[in-house]
Amino acid sequence: MADYMVKAITSDGAIRVVAVDTTELCNKAQKIHNLSATASAALGRALTAVTIMGGMLKSSDDAVTLQLNGGGPIGRVVAVSNGRAQVKGYVSNPLIELPLNEKGKLDVGGAIGKNGMLSIIRDLGLKEPYVGQVPLVNGEVAEDLTYYYANSEQLPTAVALGVLVDVDYSVRAAGGFVLQLLPGAMEEDIDKVEKAVAAISSVTEMLDNGKKPEDIVSQLLEGYEIEYFDNELPVYQCDCSRERTDKALISIGEKELQKLIEEDGKAEITCHFCDNVYNYTKEQLEELLKSAR
Repeated sequence: MADYMVKAITSDGAIRVVAVDTTELCNKAQKIHNLSATASAALGRALTAVTIMGGMLKSSDDAVTLQLNGGGPIGRVVAVSNGRAQVKGYVSNPLIELPLNEKGKLDVGGAIGKNGMLSIIRDLGLKEPYVGQVPLVNGEVAEDLTYYYANSEQLPTAVALGVLVDVDYSVRAAGGFVLQLLPGAMEEDIDKVEKAVAAISSVTEMLDNGKKPEDIVSQLLEGYEIEYFDNELPVYQCDCSRERTDKALISIGEKELQKLIEEDGKAEITCHFCDNVYNYTKEQLEELLKSAR
């Protein structure tokens, strides 16, 4: 079944929830990058988070990038989504594997580390993108994102992200939710929401048992009148192209291109997000050199 994302708000405008099933797109990422179980869980959580954040963008041409750099053995974790729910991502070390943590779970926090930053970059079509950064709490992604919302956007937020990796390394279930208390929320809403978040089963358990994103929303907002809007179908999709790699090579400048032609006589560019390889002959590089002049 295709992944999909639901967006909901209480009829009084006090609480909004975005919930998503990202099982298929996390599976595609696992196959493209040949991810270990721990790397699947780490990248899958980041992809799920950025899918939800992309669902909150106002324009389909806007984009949001989530980066985690915690000094752990996985290196950088990068996930990107646009306003059309097209998502992509990568980790520096896709083969990293660690022993299970003290809870018997995949050690995402250990892989990412916590000596570093979570960065959120929003490209809203303005001259400069908006960049928000917070120190990592524990590298588990959901808690780091909760801290980001509280500090950078002053919005009380609950974040849950989960990736269930099967014995064959495929992703059996993946998804998450972001619940936010909006300016109209009352004290009683906070109490209700805290209890609902504490009582809800894990997202992956619910999805693995056949529940849907709407079931997650209805459990979180039990007792409220709920309005749904703008359901979307997120997909793992890279937008790299020959034209983009041409521009990337031209952008290194005439001097560097000349050096590349003289020393290597060819070039090979691999896309971080989809592992597509773009090869250039000496003649093709010479053509690009003319454009760089």
